[in-house]
Amino acid sequence: MSTVSESKIQRMLDQHKPGTVCLGTWLESLSISNDLQKRYRRSGWLAAIGKGAFVRPDDTLVWQGGLYTLQTQAGLPIHAGAMTALSMQGFAHYVRMGAEQVYLFAPPKTSYPAWFKNHDWGTGVQLVRTSILPDELGLAYHEEKTFSIRISSPERAMLECLYLAPEKVDLVECAQVMEGLTTLRPKILQPLLEQCSSIKVKRLFLYLANLAEHDWVKRLDTSRLELGTGDRTVTKGGVYVAQYGITVPKELVQL
Repeated sequence: MSTVSESKIQRMLDQHKPGTVCLGTWLESLSISNDLQKRYRRSGWLAAIGKGAFVRPDDTLVWQGGLYTLQTQAGLPIHAGAMTALSMQGFAHYVRMGAEQVYLFAPPKTSYPAWFKNHDWGTGVQLVRTSILPDELGLAYHEEKTFSIRISSPERAMLECLYLAPEKVDLVECAQVMEGLTTLRPKILQPLLEQCSSIKVKRLFLYLANLAEHDWVKRLDTSRLELGTGDRTVTKGGVYVAQYGITVPKELVQL
Protein backbone atom coordinates (compact mmCIF):
# COMPACT_ATOMS: atom_id res chain seq x y z
CA MET A 1 0.00 0.00 0.00
CA SER A 2 1.32 3.43 -0.93
CA THR A 3 2.48 5.99 1.60
CA VAL A 4 -0.35 8.31 0.51
CA SER A 5 -2.95 5.60 1.10
CA GLU A 6 -1.43 4.78 4.49
CA SER A 7 -1.61 8.44 5.54
CA LYS A 8 -5.29 8.54 4.57
CA ILE A 9 -5.97 5.42 6.65
CA GLN A 10 -4.20 7.02 9.59
CA ARG A 11 -6.27 10.19 9.17
CA MET A 12 -9.44 8.08 9.19
CA LEU A 13 -8.35 6.19 12.30
CA ASP A 14 -7.41 9.43 14.07
CA GLN A 15 -10.82 11.05 13.41
CA HIS A 16 -13.09 8.01 13.68
CA LYS A 17 -14.97 7.61 16.98
CA PRO A 18 -14.88 3.93 18.03
CA GLY A 19 -18.35 2.44 18.16
CA THR A 20 -19.78 4.73 15.46
CA VAL A 21 -20.51 4.45 11.75
CA CYS A 22 -18.44 6.02 8.97
CA LEU A 23 -20.48 7.38 6.06
CA GLY A 24 -19.03 7.30 2.57
CA THR A 25 -19.58 11.04 2.28
CA TRP A 26 -17.56 11.61 5.44
CA LEU A 27 -14.75 9.42 4.13
CA GLU A 28 -14.78 11.43 0.91
CA SER A 29 -14.29 14.59 2.98
CA LEU A 30 -11.05 12.94 4.17
CA SER A 31 -10.04 12.46 0.51
CA ILE A 32 -10.92 8.76 0.66
CA SER A 33 -12.63 8.23 -2.69
CA ASN A 34 -15.29 5.64 -3.47
CA ASP A 35 -12.67 3.46 -5.19
CA LEU A 36 -10.39 3.73 -2.18
CA GLN A 37 -13.28 2.84 0.13
CA LYS A 38 -13.80 -0.35 -1.86
CA ARG A 39 -10.10 -1.13 -1.56
CA TYR A 40 -10.24 -0.61 2.22
CA ARG A 41 -13.16 -3.02 2.40
CA ARG A 42 -11.25 -5.68 0.48
CA SER A 43 -8.21 -5.23 2.71
CA GLY A 44 -10.24 -5.43 5.91
CA TRP A 45 -9.95 -1.84 7.10
CA LEU A 46 -13.68 -1.26 6.70
CA ALA A 47 -16.83 -3.40 6.73
CA ALA A 48 -20.09 -2.30 5.09
CA ILE A 49 -23.37 -2.33 7.07
CA GLY A 50 -25.39 -0.82 4.22
CA LYS A 51 -25.02 1.37 1.18
CA GLY A 52 -22.54 4.13 1.93
CA ALA A 53 -22.13 3.14 5.60
CA PHE A 54 -19.11 1.43 7.13
CA VAL A 55 -17.74 0.29 10.48
CA ARG A 56 -14.36 -0.78 11.69
CA PRO A 57 -14.40 -4.61 11.77
CA ASP A 58 -13.27 -4.75 15.41
CA ASP A 59 -15.87 -2.21 16.64
CA THR A 60 -18.87 -3.06 18.84
CA LEU A 61 -21.74 -1.12 17.31
CA VAL A 62 -24.82 -0.06 19.31
CA TRP A 63 -27.70 2.27 18.44
CA GLN A 64 -26.03 5.21 20.21
CA GLY A 65 -23.14 4.97 17.75
CA GLY A 66 -25.56 4.96 14.84
CA LEU A 67 -27.38 7.97 16.27
CA TYR A 68 -24.07 9.82 16.63
CA THR A 69 -23.46 9.37 12.91
CA LEU A 70 -27.00 10.46 12.02
CA GLN A 71 -26.46 13.64 14.03
CA THR A 72 -22.89 14.53 13.08
CA GLN A 73 -22.21 13.09 9.61
CA ALA A 74 -25.73 12.93 8.13
CA GLY A 75 -26.75 16.19 9.86
CA LEU A 76 -30.22 14.92 10.73
CA PRO A 77 -32.30 16.58 13.50
CA ILE A 78 -32.86 13.31 15.38
CA HIS A 79 -32.42 12.87 19.13
CA ALA A 80 -33.11 10.25 21.79
CA GLY A 81 -36.17 11.21 23.81
CA ALA A 82 -39.04 10.18 26.10
CA MET A 83 -38.32 7.24 28.43
CA THR A 84 -35.11 6.46 26.55
CA ALA A 85 -33.59 9.82 27.48
CA LEU A 86 -34.89 9.58 31.06
CA SER A 87 -33.31 6.12 31.44
CA MET A 88 -29.98 7.39 30.13
CA GLN A 89 -30.02 10.09 32.81
CA GLY A 90 -30.97 7.75 35.65
CA PHE A 91 -34.65 8.64 35.98
CA ALA A 92 -36.30 5.41 34.84
CA HIS A 93 -38.71 3.89 37.35
CA TYR A 94 -38.27 0.28 36.26
CA VAL A 95 -35.17 -1.74 35.47
CA ARG A 96 -36.38 -3.88 32.59
CA MET A 97 -35.06 -7.30 31.72
CA GLY A 98 -33.82 -7.65 28.15
CA ALA A 99 -33.81 -5.07 25.39
CA GLU A 100 -35.81 -1.90 25.93
CA GLN A 101 -37.64 0.04 23.23
CA VAL A 102 -35.62 3.03 22.05
CA TYR A 103 -37.49 6.18 21.07
CA LEU A 104 -35.88 8.67 18.71
CA PHE A 105 -37.62 11.96 17.92
CA ALA A 106 -37.45 14.05 14.77
CA PRO A 107 -39.51 16.66 12.90
CA PRO A 108 -42.25 15.46 10.52
CA LYS A 109 -41.08 13.97 7.20
CA THR A 110 -37.64 13.11 8.63
CA SER A 111 -36.46 9.71 7.38
CA TYR A 112 -33.86 7.21 8.48
CA PRO A 113 -31.19 6.28 5.97
CA ALA A 114 -31.64 2.67 4.86
CA TRP A 115 -28.45 1.55 6.64
CA PHE A 116 -29.83 2.66 10.00
CA LYS A 117 -33.35 1.40 9.42
CA ASN A 118 -32.24 -2.06 8.27
CA HIS A 119 -29.46 -2.70 10.77
CA ASP A 120 -30.12 -5.03 13.70
CA TRP A 121 -29.37 -2.87 16.75
CA GLY A 122 -30.27 -5.60 19.21
CA THR A 123 -33.29 -3.63 20.42
CA GLY A 124 -36.39 -2.04 18.97
CA VAL A 125 -35.77 1.47 17.64
CA GLN A 126 -38.75 3.65 16.77
CA LEU A 127 -38.62 7.03 15.08
CA VAL A 128 -41.31 9.40 16.37
CA ARG A 129 -41.98 12.17 13.89
CA THR A 130 -43.67 15.11 15.57
CA SER A 131 -43.70 18.90 15.79
CA ILE A 132 -45.06 18.93 19.34
CA LEU A 133 -41.95 20.86 20.47
CA PRO A 134 -39.40 23.05 18.66
CA ASP A 135 -36.51 21.01 17.27
CA GLU A 136 -33.67 22.36 19.42
CA LEU A 137 -35.47 23.39 22.62
CA GLY A 138 -34.60 21.49 25.79
CA LEU A 139 -31.91 19.22 24.37
CA ALA A 140 -28.74 18.12 26.15
CA TYR A 141 -25.59 16.18 25.35
CA HIS A 142 -25.06 12.71 26.78
CA GLU A 143 -21.52 11.36 27.00
CA GLU A 144 -20.83 7.83 25.81
CA LYS A 145 -17.36 6.23 26.04
CA THR A 146 -15.86 7.88 22.98
CA PHE A 147 -18.53 10.30 21.72
CA SER A 148 -21.54 12.32 22.78
CA ILE A 149 -25.08 12.41 21.39
CA ARG A 150 -28.00 14.82 21.66
CA ILE A 151 -30.82 13.64 23.87
CA SER A 152 -33.79 15.28 25.55
CA SER A 153 -33.25 16.97 28.89
CA PRO A 154 -35.40 15.45 31.67
CA GLU A 155 -37.84 18.35 31.24
CA ARG A 156 -38.39 17.71 27.52
CA ALA A 157 -38.25 13.92 27.90
CA MET A 158 -41.15 13.95 30.37
CA LEU A 159 -43.29 15.92 27.92
CA GLU A 160 -42.37 13.45 25.17
CA CYS A 161 -43.42 10.54 27.40
CA LEU A 162 -46.81 12.13 27.90
CA TYR A 163 -47.11 12.65 24.14
CA LEU A 164 -46.63 8.89 23.68
CA ALA A 165 -49.02 8.02 26.52
CA PRO A 166 -51.10 6.01 26.92
CA GLU A 167 -50.67 4.07 23.65
CA LYS A 168 -46.88 3.57 23.77
CA VAL A 169 -45.93 4.59 27.33
CA ASP A 170 -47.93 3.62 30.41
CA LEU A 171 -49.43 6.63 32.18
CA VAL A 172 -49.04 5.11 35.63
CA GLU A 173 -45.34 4.64 34.94
CA CYS A 174 -45.18 8.28 33.80
CA ALA A 175 -46.67 9.31 37.14
CA GLN A 176 -44.16 7.18 39.03
CA VAL A 177 -41.28 8.67 37.06
CA MET A 178 -42.65 12.16 37.69
CA GLU A 179 -42.49 11.51 41.43
CA GLY A 180 -38.71 11.17 41.14
CA LEU A 181 -38.21 14.34 39.09
CA THR A 182 -37.57 16.56 42.09
CA THR A 183 -34.95 18.72 40.38
CA LEU A 184 -36.64 19.82 37.16
CA ARG A 185 -35.67 23.35 36.16
CA PRO A 186 -38.47 25.92 35.72
CA LYS A 187 -36.25 28.02 33.42
CA ILE A 188 -36.17 25.11 30.98
CA LEU A 189 -39.71 23.92 31.63
CA GLN A 190 -41.41 27.28 31.13
CA PRO A 191 -40.49 27.79 27.45
CA LEU A 192 -41.09 24.09 26.74
CA LEU A 193 -44.60 24.27 28.15
CA GLU A 194 -45.30 27.59 26.42
CA GLN A 195 -44.23 26.25 23.04
CA CYS A 196 -45.67 22.74 23.39
CA SER A 197 -48.46 22.35 20.83
CA SER A 198 -50.35 19.56 22.64
CA ILE A 199 -53.08 20.60 25.07
CA LYS A 200 -53.30 17.01 26.34
CA VAL A 201 -49.59 16.90 27.17
CA LYS A 202 -49.60 20.22 29.03
CA ARG A 203 -52.65 19.36 31.11
CA LEU A 204 -51.28 15.92 31.98
CA PHE A 205 -47.91 17.37 32.90
CA LEU A 206 -49.39 19.94 35.28
CA TYR A 207 -51.71 17.34 36.81
CA LEU A 208 -48.91 14.84 37.48
CA ALA A 209 -46.52 17.53 38.72
CA ASN A 210 -49.07 18.80 41.23
CA LEU A 211 -49.95 15.23 42.19
CA ALA A 212 -46.27 14.70 43.05
CA GLU A 213 -46.25 17.98 45.04
CA HIS A 214 -42.94 19.18 43.62
CA ASP A 215 -41.67 22.55 44.83
CA TRP A 216 -40.59 23.62 41.34
CA VAL A 217 -44.22 23.67 40.21
CA LYS A 218 -44.75 26.87 42.20
CA ARG A 219 -42.15 28.66 40.06
CA LEU A 220 -44.01 27.99 36.80
CA ASP A 221 -46.14 30.80 35.39
CA THR A 222 -49.17 28.80 34.26
CA SER A 223 -51.00 32.01 33.26
CA ARG A 224 -48.76 32.08 30.18
CA LEU A 225 -49.75 28.56 29.08
CA GLU A 226 -52.38 27.90 26.44
CA LEU A 227 -54.42 25.05 27.94
CA GLY A 228 -57.32 25.14 25.52
CA THR A 229 -61.01 24.63 26.23
CA GLY A 230 -63.18 21.56 26.53
CA ASP A 231 -62.37 18.18 28.03
CA ARG A 232 -59.71 15.69 26.96
CA THR A 233 -60.22 11.95 27.37
CA VAL A 234 -56.79 10.44 27.94
CA THR A 235 -58.13 7.06 29.08
CA LYS A 236 -61.57 5.70 28.24
CA GLY A 237 -63.50 4.60 31.31
CA GLY A 238 -61.14 6.52 33.59
CA VAL A 239 -61.75 9.15 36.26
CA TYR A 240 -62.56 12.74 35.33
CA VAL A 241 -60.32 15.41 36.90
CA ALA A 242 -62.32 18.63 36.73
CA GLN A 243 -59.43 21.01 37.52
CA TYR A 244 -57.58 19.98 34.37
CA GLY A 245 -60.50 18.76 32.24
CA ILE A 246 -58.95 15.34 31.64
CA THR A 247 -60.02 11.75 32.13
CA VAL A 248 -57.17 9.63 33.52
CA PRO A 249 -56.74 6.03 34.78
CA LYS A 250 -58.24 5.54 38.23
CA GLU A 251 -54.82 4.38 39.44
CA LEU A 252 -53.53 7.93 39.06
CA VAL A 253 -56.24 9.39 41.26
CA GLN A 254 -55.45 6.79 43.92
CA LEU A 255 -51.67 7.39 43.95
